[in-house]
Order: sequence, then C-alpha cells, then structure tokens
Amino acid sequence: MQAVRRTLDFLYLASGVAAALCLIAILLLIVIQMLARWTGEVFPGAPDYAGYAMAAASFLAFANALNNGAHIRVSLLLNALGEAPRRWVNIWCFGVGAAVAWYFVFYAYRFVYFSWKFKDISQGQDRTELWIPQSIMLFGAVVLAIALTDHLLTLIFKGEHRMIRNSVDQSHGE
Repeated sequence: MQAVRRTLDFLYLASGVAAALCLIAILLLIVIQMLARWTGEVFPGAPDYAGYAMAAASFLAFANALNNGAHIRVSLLLNALGEAPRRWVNIWCFGVGAAVAWYFVFYAYRFVYFSWKFKDISQGQDRTELWIPQSIMLFGAVVLAIALTDHLLTLIFKGEHRMIRNSVDQSHGE
C-alpha cells in the first residue's frame, strides 16, 4: 500500500507542477505577444494558446489544491458537529464530489473522443485540433476524480481524510 500511496502523492504533486508550468507558459505567451506587437510582428494564435494553457492549469491544479486544503470548504457546520456525524457528513461530501467528478470524466472523455473522431479544429488563427488541449483538461479531471476517491476511501477505512489543514489559510474566526 505504501507504493500506491507514494504513486498517488507523486501524481497529485506532478499535476500541480504541470499546472504551475502552464501558468509560466501563459506568462511567456503574453510577453512574446507584447514583444511581437512592439516590433510590428504578428504572433497568430497566442490568445488561443494562452486560453488552452489557462484551462490546463485550472484542471491540473485541482487535485493538488484539494490535497493542500486550498479548495473552499464550509467548515462552520463541520466544526459544530460531533466526531461521528462529522465523519458521515465528510463521507457524504467526498462521495458526492467523487461521483460528480467521475460523471464529468465520462462526458469529458466522450467530448475529447468526438473532437478527435470528427477532427474538430479551433475557430481561431491557431487552427489547433481541439482534442489536444481537451485531453489535458480530461487528464486533470481524471486526477481530481482519483484524488476525491482516494480521500473518500481513506476516510471510510481510516476515519480521516488526507487533506492538509493549513492554519495560515484558515480564517481567524475558527
């Protein structure tokens, strides 16, 4: 089980690093586009590529953000509950979250498949085959679904989720 845990933790971290690299790519695309405009050149498709990188960064960061407790959780109710009811509410929340994430993965996969099958291309100047950026979104969604399922199973079998509670990010009212 330790090998599975290390693999999953590496997957979540690698996904977060890939999201950070996408943000750096957005910065570079914007800077290159600015330089192109200042020199009178044209960089066709730069806004489209930046948009693809933004979508990729968002989806790739979801699982890492979940593990680091950066997702918004309304803990007012959870803090008011006792230990046993809190566990059941957490199981319900992670169960619903995992089910919705896997539902999204199913339809995102179909979306990517049909874009690939029909050779759908973007309407912008870049003329990119849309299945390529959509695949990155799908990968991020799969990693999020795995992370939610991981937390759900850990909560069911060990009694506690694996999210890190960062006291710096918590409000002062708790």
